Amino acid sequence: MNNLQKIEYISDWIKNYVYKMNNPAKTLVVGVSGGIDSALTSTLASLTGISTIIVTMPIKTNTNQTDLGSIHSKWLTDQYNNVTHHLIDLTDTYKSFQSTLRVDGQKSNLGFANSKARLRMMTLYQVAASNSGIVVGTGNKVEDFGVGFYTKYGDGGVDISPIADLFKSEVKELSITLGVDSRIINAEPTDGLWDDGRTDENQLGMSYEELEEAMINIKSINRDKYEALRQNNTHKMNPIPVCKLPKEA
Repeated sequence: MNNLQKIEYISDWIKNYVYKMNNPAKTLVVGVSGGIDSALTSTLASLTGISTIIVTMPIKTNTNQTDLGSIHSKWLTDQYNNVTHHLIDLTDTYKSFQSTLRVDGQKSNLGFANSKARLRMMTLYQVAASNSGIVVGTGNKVEDFGVGFYTKYGDGGVDISPIADLFKSEVKELSITLGVDSRIINAEPTDGLWDDGRTDENQLGMSYEELEEAMINIKSINRDKYEALRQNNTHKMNPIPVCKLPKEA
């Protein structure tokens, strides 16, 4: 499939999913971070013609990242009359949560970083509930099904995942085809959860190009590093373990 065919296919897939629901959703809700994945996903949702709410949710966020989210949101609302933008600043809410949970000076930086993602997930579901909508996920194939680079019950908490079968390189190609702002396309990927502004590559120890190559090529020099990252996160990608009682004879 060429890029235009992929774009049409994914947009139609979203639309068909909604129309086939027992109680079809009236809106699509997408969190927009200023990154390329959410930019592509929100644009594909907009193309469906279904009422689409894009939500930016800064939490002590890097100013540049927030600006990119605003730039994309304005571009979408100017381009599509079915799109509305909500800016919900969660900084004070997060600070209150952080203050309450910091007991006896103990602090888990990773836990608080993941709490940002979970707070955003709760916000998206509240917006969705208020607008008879569903939450549209923004994870790509490398993150969601390769190394599990997402927050469990945070950005992993969604109703549908339209770009989860796209490699990061495909996300970039489709974004270029759709005319997403080049500043977003060329920005260094980051989950935006850390106050020090660390990038995805800083956290993963590998670039997305290296991860993608290692996923495809089992003989890759990076395959062992990829497998180690994946094994650490399989608990996110596997179904929740269920204790099943033995059947009586």
